[in-house]
Amino acid sequence: MPLSNVQIIHQDAALLVINKPTLLLSVPGRAEDNRDCLVTRLQENGYPEARIVHRLDWETSGIIVLARDADSHRELSRQFHDRETEKAYTALCWGQPEQDSGSIDLPLRYDPPTKPRHVVDHELGKHALTYWRIVERYDTHCRVELTPITGRSHQLRVHMLSIGHPLLGDGLYAHPEALAAYPRLCLHASMLSLTHPQTGERLRFESPAPF
Repeated sequence: MPLSNVQIIHQDAALLVINKPTLLLSVPGRAEDNRDCLVTRLQENGYPEARIVHRLDWETSGIIVLARDADSHRELSRQFHDRETEKAYTALCWGQPEQDSGSIDLPLRYDPPTKPRHVVDHELGKHALTYWRIVERYDTHCRVELTPITGRSHQLRVHMLSIGHPLLGDGLYAHPEALAAYPRLCLHASMLSLTHPQTGERLRFESPAPF
């Protein structure tokens, strides 16, 4: 598959920083018809050494970094694991939160009966923490900046749902009105800051949300 709408924001000998479009997997799925994904497209179009470091959901767009050698992959993976990276997401959420900012500290777990959904579970869930801030209020929804401190699957989507403000266009978690309010999931990885694995320089990348 061609790179087509996959935008390369930055590249050097150690890493690639990509603006991933919505409706593209980060890595291949298990089924044979789910082979098309970001890392495969890069490997087939001039970057055979590209290695995934972290993931974005299929429907989530925005900034994702890949390593270009084993040492860089090891170091970047360590930074994500040790929470030395900084991430921010832009989202549209349904309704009007009473406060202008806040935090959500609710444990999450995968829910096999409703796969691929995740749920809040105070007994079996893993610690998950998200900070949120209203950027702009509209009639029926808000633009918010979401900062995940942990990196659980579907964390931002489930956390915003848990306070009564699901993301627009979210086919897994939004109620019918919020789902119909936008033709795609309104979640975009808009900022990523990390330390270059070879030079030690602190890097910051930004990508405005397409919604």
